[in-house]
Amino acid sequence: MTSLKNAICTICGIIGSLICELFGGWSMAMTTLLIFMAVDYLTGILVALVWNRSPKSENGGLDSRAGFKGLVRKGVILLIVLVSHRLDLLIEVDYIMNAVVIAFCTNELISLIENVGIMGVPIPKAITRAIEILKDKDEE
Repeated sequence: MTSLKNAICTICGIIGSLICELFGGWSMAMTTLLIFMAVDYLTGILVALVWNRSPKSENGGLDSRAGFKGLVRKGVILLIVLVSHRLDLLIEVDYIMNAVVIAFCTNELISLIENVGIMGVPIPKAITRAIEILKDKDEE
């Protein structure tokens, strides 16, 4: 049993290392993007499941097809981030991936705020101000 556990851990480590290498290492920006994506997805599920007000389905309720589409979109976002890193390497710069990650973080944060708004949770001014700052950084 221990050897199976070691084999699984080794395989996961190799896959994780390869993914990190493809993205040029792991950064705070990537961690932030993944957290924003996960929280947005979770709040989207809650909006559909609890409030039945999802704009992604006809009846506003939970829809597995809409959920799958959301996961596919998030996967494609990660592919775009990967492509942007490769562009950085190709033209020997180091800002394209960061700009793309900031743009996607802004988009995820806006979607998250929309979900939280549907739930009736008040949005702190600090978060709306952070969205403005991220939009400004994205435009630069």
